[in-house]
Amino acid sequence: MEIENSSSSSLKLFGSWASSYTHRIQLALKLKNLTFDYIEEDLSHKSPALLLHNPIYQKVPVLVADGRPIPESLLILHFLDEYFPHNPRQLLPKSPHDRAAARFWAHFTDDRLGPAVAAVFASSGDSQVAAVDRFRSELRLVEAELTDGVFAGRRFFSGDQIGFLDIVLGCGSYWLAVFEEVAEVKLVDAGVFPRFHAWLRDFEEQDEVKAIIPSFGKLLGYARGLRKILLGGGGGEADNGGGAVAGAEAGDMRKLQ
Repeated sequence: MEIENSSSSSLKLFGSWASSYTHRIQLALKLKNLTFDYIEEDLSHKSPALLLHNPIYQKVPVLVADGRPIPESLLILHFLDEYFPHNPRQLLPKSPHDRAAARFWAHFTDDRLGPAVAAVFASSGDSQVAAVDRFRSELRLVEAELTDGVFAGRRFFSGDQIGFLDIVLGCGSYWLAVFEEVAEVKLVDAGVFPRFHAWLRDFEEQDEVKAIIPSFGKLLGYARGLRKILLGGGGGEADNGGGAVAGAEAGDMRKLQ
């Protein structure tokens, strides 16, 4: 397979259609105009190839480049910039300060914002009210950063076009509208979070994003089934839900990473 002019690197991506972590890599590859083979995984019956390439965590996505596997979405995004240094579309900013800020907020997305929205989705009653308050407190930090922080005044976190942090935060934030409908809560009010709301709408309108993200109806059906499982079998609490905003990592909110 020919990739990037004279390069003969062969790329394979193991993923799952509902995994926003998988969507991160699909979007990055599309933005970089890189050809790859996609292998859809049934996470209830993981393939021997997936278990071979990611024996420790046994999760998607896994990118295989020249026969060598790279697991974990954030690591893969870094790898793509480094492996294709001459690609005209670099995901991380050039400025060391901006790169550090993007990495910090990517960690915040997976470490705090994702689990907060997952807790909303996997709870009900008073627990859900508390979870909504927690999520909004975390999102206020993002809104403040867009207002007065490093990224203030930019169309996207990376500037005029989507980049590393837009991919990390955006691939997962599209679940918010789905979760609002399924869990019957309001998470993102345009009047309270105007900059985040405007950024998300702009991100979702990009052609490359539209080509990657599944339809609202398909996500809605998946989310309804998942919430039923979570509330029916787990007492309504999410203990490891980094998956939600960063994208439901799987049947138990983690397998789809």
